[in-house]
Amino acid sequence: MSAQPHAMQEAPAYPPSSPLRRGYTLGLLTLLSALTFMDRQILAVLLQPVKAEFGLSDLAIGLITGLGFSLTFVLLGIPLGKLADRGQRRSVLVFSRGVGALLGAAGALATGFWSLLVSRAGSALSDAGGAPASIAMLSDLYPPERRSRVISVFGTGASVGALLSLVLGAWLAQHYGWRVTMAVIGASALLFVALLYATVREPVHALRAQGAAQQRHGALRELARNRVALWLILGSGFTLLAAYSFGAWNTALLIRRHGLSLQAAGWISGAAALASITGALWSGHFTDWMCRRDQRWQLGVPLLGMVLALPCGLAYLAMPVGSVWVASALLLVYAFFVVWWAAPVYAALSFVVPAQRRATAHAVIMLVGSVVGSGLGPILTGWLSDRLDTGLAGDGLRFALMAMIGMLVPGALAFARALPAYPALRQALLQQAAAVPRSCT
Repeated sequence: MSAQPHAMQEAPAYPPSSPLRRGYTLGLLTLLSALTFMDRQILAVLLQPVKAEFGLSDLAIGLITGLGFSLTFVLLGIPLGKLADRGQRRSVLVFSRGVGALLGAAGALATGFWSLLVSRAGSALSDAGGAPASIAMLSDLYPPERRSRVISVFGTGASVGALLSLVLGAWLAQHYGWRVTMAVIGASALLFVALLYATVREPVHALRAQGAAQQRHGALRELARNRVALWLILGSGFTLLAAYSFGAWNTALLIRRHGLSLQAAGWISGAAALASITGALWSGHFTDWMCRRDQRWQLGVPLLGMVLALPCGLAYLAMPVGSVWVASALLLVYAFFVVWWAAPVYAALSFVVPAQRRATAHAVIMLVGSVVGSGLGPILTGWLSDRLDTGLAGDGLRFALMAMIGMLVPGALAFARALPAYPALRQALLQQAAAVPRSCT
């Protein structure tokens, strides 16, 4: 990719908040994201005692963890994104994360299927409103040349939350029971929501002058006319389908294919999660650095990561029974590269939609990820595993996972389709932003 230093120059004036205040906001939003994801994942850790106490079937547990989460996103994700785009990001954050934390803590009082379903919907509400509003707020706080690395830091909240649920959540459940565990996680999140309300200010939207003209059309209609944004959302859908399917079934594959204990498989999965955190942070810094030379690297880095990840993932799944060390090494490399797409693509989306549409656009990506990724992905993988089973150890599941991580191919093709038109659209919106004075309330 050739350098384009003059065509891609941008220097919009960003809010006069101090680096310390911006870093504090980023840290607090990331911590809240981690606690939300910990609450979202904790039922997987508490599955056996909860199932035993209420006599729930596996189908009932699946409905609580999968369908309930997706339905909440479908019903509330886009409306909350639109509300955040009207300049109420801080309010949407406080409402979504706060009510979500209360519902999560209320799980300690659950008496059966329905009360547990309502409680688990809390983490969905927290993410449906909190995540898009957080990304929109960070996009207004930080200048374009730092946006990918900032979003990569925020994005580590999910992986950190998953690790916390496996380590801290399991420890709490072992010593104090599942009800205390749910109450502690919800109360901790609520405490930091109160801190957010008391200490974080609402940054003023970029492109405020442009906003009056943009409001003539609905946010979704504008998004449907934005070809670059649509390709980014479509590519994210395929990539999240691969990611959620792999994440949901990989521990089971390690047990079935290589005969590992649950604890050993958990340690390997934890190491892969750490590799993903490292890869996500690296991709954000790498993207911002490469974009100083050519803005097309904003989507070039995700494509590079997917090209490097796919053969490693397929090789990992092709390993013969018992080759644990080689398989684990391939898994770590796959985990490092496969996350390279997320922060650059989310940042790219913030560049190609007006500031007053950012939260809605990110809510659409998360809605697609929730319905297609966490909703459809694990179910489709299980169905394929049953159909492709050969009777050998883990064969059906590994063939199913090969098909699912193959979804990285259409995901990469969609990002590639967005690439040619991305620089011009990005530059046009940044030039409009540069003409609008910015301040912080």
